[in-house]
Amino acid sequence: MNLYFDLFFTFARIGVCTFGGGYAMLPILQREVVEKKQWATEAELTDYFAIGQCTPGVIAVNTATFVGYKHGGIFGGICATLGVVFPSFVIITIIAVCLSNFSDYPVVQHALSGINACVVALIASSVLKLGKGTLVNLFSWAIFVGVLLISVLVGISPAVLVIVAGLLGYLTLPVQKWKQGKEKKNP
Repeated sequence: MNLYFDLFFTFARIGVCTFGGGYAMLPILQREVVEKKQWATEAELTDYFAIGQCTPGVIAVNTATFVGYKHGGIFGGICATLGVVFPSFVIITIIAVCLSNFSDYPVVQHALSGINACVVALIASSVLKLGKGTLVNLFSWAIFVGVLLISVLVGISPAVLVIVAGLLGYLTLPVQKWKQGKEKKNP
């Protein structure tokens, strides 16, 4: 039973960081899930992010569901999902009630501008951490640059880009196995 409370409260702490949506939560997810709780490895969390990007919903909610399910089955997935959503629900309800009364105040507008800048920094930090473990060879760098250019210049759906990148990775599997076999023969 403690596992379910731990999943709920861990993801509730993550869910408090609602500004900027799921991407702003990525560095916090990484710190809590990988470094502190060790519920997933960097590679697993990267996979959860990729799958979470392809599935409907917020990436942090999807990731919470995957991690919760891995450690507590269906009920663990439910607890983690409710945990990450609950603070957002409470905060958004309070903001909706209060913001309409104060949104025209310059202090509030400046505070939100500062929060938005912070969100950009958190997303950039997450990208750098994910990049260190993921961009390990020429092929991964080629996919990264290709997807970045296509998403900026063409505006294709992120889900399509993730699926295409996954297919490219799958199609290169025989080449990677061949290289590994060749390296074992010629040390």
